[in-house]
Amino acid sequence: MDPDRARELLERERGRIERALADLAPEDSGEISDIDTHLGDEASDLYDDERDAGLSEDLRVQLAAVERAEERLKAGTYGVSVESGEPIPDARLEAQPTAERTIEEQERFERGGA
Repeated sequence: MDPDRARELLERERGRIERALADLAPEDSGEISDIDTHLGDEASDLYDDERDAGLSEDLRVQLAAVERAEERLKAGTYGVSVESGEPIPDARLEAQPTAERTIEEQERFERGGA
């Protein structure tokens, strides 16, 4: 894959992730919370907070993948499997710019057979 195209894809992916992380950041209204909060509201808030924490963690993992891909791009190894050294097809990189393995290798890796 052309390095300029790879850079463009990775920048777009980084921007998407950073925007999503910013959207999940808690908003501080500056107001002291109502002491008379209903128990159901507290449970709903706790659920939302835990869901957002999980989403934030997933996004941080995705951001780390972008950073690894950017490092491979700098090193000249972007688009080459970290497992076998085989080329990763451009179509896969277009769909998933942070791909580190070919589809077959990734499937084995996810099954625990890497």
